[in-house]
Amino acid sequence: MIWHPLTTIEQLQEIIDKSAQNPQVIYKHSTRCSISQVVKSRLEKQKPPEAADFYYLDLIAYRDVSNAIAQQFLVHHESPQVLVIRNGSCVYDDSHMAINMDDIADQVSLA
Repeated sequence: MIWHPLTTIEQLQEIIDKSAQNPQVIYKHSTRCSISQVVKSRLEKQKPPEAADFYYLDLIAYRDVSNAIAQQFLVHHESPQVLVIRNGSCVYDDSHMAINMDDIADQVSLA
């Protein structure tokens, strides 16, 4: 799996723009949370859908980006949390142990 680091609010606009072409996946990770580490490890052991780009956000280091995501997509902040962005909108989000690659792949395939 290739993670693209998400570190700036400007990148968020790029993700929105790219979501018109193919789904974009944002994974919000807390480096202080053991559940985040378990979920990230679980995701990395599975094959991601090729049609999507995957972004990794360290929400402790980049809290402003995490807040911008919550505001932009009208989703309540969770950690860990995954969002699927399509055509500029969040079409799917999940958190904690409910995050899994099968559900992400299902959402990506709806594009």
